[in-house]
Amino acid sequence: MGSDFIMLGLVPMAVGLLVSLACALLGNFLVLRRQALIGDAVSHVVLPGIVGAFIVTGSVAAGPMLAGAAIAALIAVFLIELVRRAGRIEPGAAMGVVFTTLFAAGVLLIEQTDTSSVHLDVEHALYGNLESLVWFAGDRWGAFLDPAALAELPPQLPRLAVMLAAAAVFVVLFWKELVIATFDPNFADSIGARPGLVGFALVVMVAAVAVTAFDAVGSIIVIAMFICPPAAARLMTDRLLPQIAWSLGFAALAAIFGYVFAAHGPLWFGAASSVSAAGMMATVAGLILALACRFGPRRFGSKALA
Repeated sequence: MGSDFIMLGLVPMAVGLLVSLACALLGNFLVLRRQALIGDAVSHVVLPGIVGAFIVTGSVAAGPMLAGAAIAALIAVFLIELVRRAGRIEPGAAMGVVFTTLFAAGVLLIEQTDTSSVHLDVEHALYGNLESLVWFAGDRWGAFLDPAALAELPPQLPRLAVMLAAAAVFVVLFWKELVIATFDPNFADSIGARPGLVGFALVVMVAAVAVTAFDAVGSIIVIAMFICPPAAARLMTDRLLPQIAWSLGFAALAAIFGYVFAAHGPLWFGAASSVSAAGMMATVAGLILALACRFGPRRFGSKALA
């Protein structure tokens, strides 16, 4: 029984956990800046960028995927400004038009090109590919001490571990700038903290996490984890460090219990098969937010966090 879990369940759960933690960590600043939908927007932009990169290069390596997503993001910024000026509409409306259009373009590219053979189809774009992350060499607990077995871990796991570490390093190194620019951008500008540059760097990190996670978990869980754990944590405290701690705890709960419920929950109720792990993780994250809204301390207005 233990060997089956190591081989079939441990890596998907760990990947979901790493993605959830990375998204929740950065999502705290998006929520506090009232830019939570940037995570949604980036996830929409990622799809046509990744598909376009594969069509051009024929490769699903991380480098071309990141380059494709970056190009798509630049195109999106240009189109948002063009729509806003040409249509004389608010930035939020222009953002909604552009990002939904780009996502639709990505879906169209998937349907009209032969990308399903490399797991670039609509289902994987939405729900990811968690269930296929099998560690064939993990047939015993001793595999964790076997370098040959560790070398056969699915590549998504070390990539996401590196990305989580990079997100943590980014937050630690630029903590002062992030905090000042988040709560008082005018003051940040007056002391040379360059809030515009800090905001851009934050969006770049969000995009990097989304691109790295896309192959394994799709867009659903990425969108959910950028918003739900930080928003739930915001209902628990008025201080930034405790909020980050709460959000990471909520993200971990959503990932672990989401995977357990997806793999075993339907079977407990007599169903013949399991459900999408990424979809269930996002569902649990939403339930945690609902519980926080109902039972967490109510917060009205905004206070200075430290």
